[in-house]
Amino acid sequence: MQDDTTTQEMLSLVLGEPEHWAMFLDIDGTLLNLAPTPDAIEVPEDLPGHLHRLSNKLGGALALVTGRSLAYADELFKPFAFPTAGLHGAEIRSAAGMHTVEATPEFQALKHALTAEAEHYPGVLIEDKGAAVAAHYRLAPEYEKVIEERMHYYAELAGPNWALQLGKRVFELRPARSSKGDALERFFQSDPFKNRCPITIGDDLTDESMFAIANARGGVSVRVGAIGAPSCATSRLSSAALVRNVIAALAA
Repeated sequence: MQDDTTTQEMLSLVLGEPEHWAMFLDIDGTLLNLAPTPDAIEVPEDLPGHLHRLSNKLGGALALVTGRSLAYADELFKPFAFPTAGLHGAEIRSAAGMHTVEATPEFQALKHALTAEAEHYPGVLIEDKGAAVAAHYRLAPEYEKVIEERMHYYAELAGPNWALQLGKRVFELRPARSSKGDALERFFQSDPFKNRCPITIGDDLTDESMFAIANARGGVSVRVGAIGAPSCATSRLSSAALVRNVIAALAA
């Protein structure tokens, strides 16, 4: 993977032709620093404006691709509402309209059961995302194995329409037919993304599917964070702070 300096130079170079590129950005751990709890993340005051200006430079071809809900992403970056894929692609807002997956009554009941069970594991936080649910154990790493076992149980209970997704100190049940890679392909079906080349930036296992799409389309894939777990990304930025610096420079 390329080092930070090379990646920054490459991003500046490719954005010399803004009409050729589309940018897809994860949120947690990529645009924003990770926090002990999902609701504790902080949005730098200037970040929404920088994203808005960069989006304008790209003719609107900038999208957020996140495990968060679409509504939550909008709240983070208000007053701007960017094209967004939420819940790993289960929710998509693009120029072509809205695509959403709804939670069934059975899945609602499953979430209630999971929330009740988690009370037995102090520090484990359950995040209800509507059509998805996440069990965060960042504050209670000693429960990793038991939470993994229980989430596999709930995945079997949910059935084939939901899949278990692993992330950084989190296990998540999400709609099975949704992934960040699938979300990119949906964006590419309509303007302003159509016929452009992707730049994808993310930090987690959930971002690997969009890295694969970027690589297959001759684009740019950037993994954020220290070199560690294997990744199909071809470039690297070491921190979310550095990603924000690059965004600010490109937006100037």
